[in-house]
Amino acid sequence: MKKKWFCIAITWMVFGFAAAHAKEITVAVAANVSYALDDLKAAFAKEHPGIKVRTIIGSSGKLTAQIRNGAPFQIFISADMSYPLALFEQKIAITKPQVYARGVLALFSPKPHNFSKGLFLLDSPAIRRIAVANPNTAPYGKAAVEALKNSGLFARIKPKIIFAESISQTVAYAMTAADIGMIAKASLYSPKMQRFEKGRHWIAVDPSLYTPIDQGIVLLKNAKNDASCRAFYNFILSPQARAIFQRYGYMLP
Repeated sequence: MKKKWFCIAITWMVFGFAAAHAKEITVAVAANVSYALDDLKAAFAKEHPGIKVRTIIGSSGKLTAQIRNGAPFQIFISADMSYPLALFEQKIAITKPQVYARGVLALFSPKPHNFSKGLFLLDSPAIRRIAVANPNTAPYGKAAVEALKNSGLFARIKPKIIFAESISQTVAYAMTAADIGMIAKASLYSPKMQRFEKGRHWIAVDPSLYTPIDQGIVLLKNAKNDASCRAFYNFILSPQARAIFQRYGYMLP
């Protein structure tokens, strides 16, 4: 019996030592990726139990501003390629942006609608408020405005638009303060959103209406010569991670 308890004590000491000496990395993550983040981190932890991944979530534009102002992030997972490319050109990122997934824009309402009208549903008198992410800081907001302009709707429905800081806040607005929202399709695969039905509560926006949302990842200066950061960076670009992204409604590049 004493031997058994001794073994248990040693086991807990080993786990405690490992936890105390776990390497922590800090990753800036675009809001649309937050829905797949738990699955990504869990899959990574199985392969690298000694690395703790700390994530800071926000719009790509705001995260970029924080990085430029010296925020101690080591990896940046952006919602597009322009922000990480700018950081690379400014020598703040040490790797050229690599595409890890392609985002998909969706039209969503918690209430059933006739989504066969596509974006022209937004012109209906029944739709009084439309949630859209800020196009100046959120790539999905930029894509949403582009889609509205290309469909000839933007000028007419602009008074209805409520701009949110990020795509996750756009989802929150669509659920509460607005009648409908233009959101990341990935959010619809989160546990809280899976009850909503395609064609009844949401549809994917015609991808020909907006520039493809290629999403990029870079290593930042704070990750230089850091093997743990490189391991997570490589994981995000791995087939295993891409399968998770695909499960959350992303397209593969």
